[in-house]
Amino acid sequence: MNKDTNQIMATINAYRMDGLGNNFLIIDRRKDFLEINKEKIVNLANKKAVPFDQLITLEKEEEKTYPIKIFNPDGVEVSACGNGVRCIAYLIFQENNQKRILIKTTERILNAEVIGKQNIKINMGKPKFNWDEVPLNKNMDTKQIGIDVVEKELGYGFCLNIGNPHIIFFVKDSFKIDIKKLGPKIENYELFPERINVTFAQILDKKNIKVNVWERGAGQTKACGTAACATAVAALKKGLTDKNLNIHFKEGSLQINYEEEIFMTGPVSKVKKINLDI
Repeated sequence: MNKDTNQIMATINAYRMDGLGNNFLIIDRRKDFLEINKEKIVNLANKKAVPFDQLITLEKEEEKTYPIKIFNPDGVEVSACGNGVRCIAYLIFQENNQKRILIKTTERILNAEVIGKQNIKINMGKPKFNWDEVPLNKNMDTKQIGIDVVEKELGYGFCLNIGNPHIIFFVKDSFKIDIKKLGPKIENYELFPERINVTFAQILDKKNIKVNVWERGAGQTKACGTAACATAVAALKKGLTDKNLNIHFKEGSLQINYEEEIFMTGPVSKVKKINLDI
């Protein structure tokens, strides 16, 4: 019993994984249904016994498709997580040696493929560019978004949706940006009804970009798969890079190929099984 909330505590099996330092807590609900609510997620995040950038639940299989739900540490459910999907694909591969896996998020079904030792390729689908698909609060040119609180420092941003909303600013040095100051201002700006993920991208050359990411509801993270995809698409649309790119984070890189659909390839960690009090 938790004396503070008078809730009965349960010990469950869970998993820890990461993609390039992007940390996930995975709860398997295929056999034992466990209620997950905002209060429980926030409580787990505040304890920091198992630090996570996102909490992912693996739901009961539906016609050879694996549904998942994704939550930020603030308890809000989100519709996409590229690195998390790669981790789930590897977890399922470890169970049954299945190399091609369909994973269903609330927004789309993603094709995953195990192509090497702990290396996963995901077809992330097509990006969305219309103002109401990002979404924005009003009709604007999504390729040139001005935000008055940061415009002098950063110039214009490029907005798009990769299953979740993103804005990318191309800057001279992505890690000289005061991300803890600017990230929350942009994430919560009035133009974005669902808040937004923020990336500061530094072009190294036609095939390489270094990024610094602020995720809505999570803050600064070491890596973000959908941010890598969004950055690659924005860079190509602006004529800054080729269609085959390496997106570099602090602990490694993701390979992105964009034509009509976005393909993301990169490594994941080993699966670590843990006992979790919830």
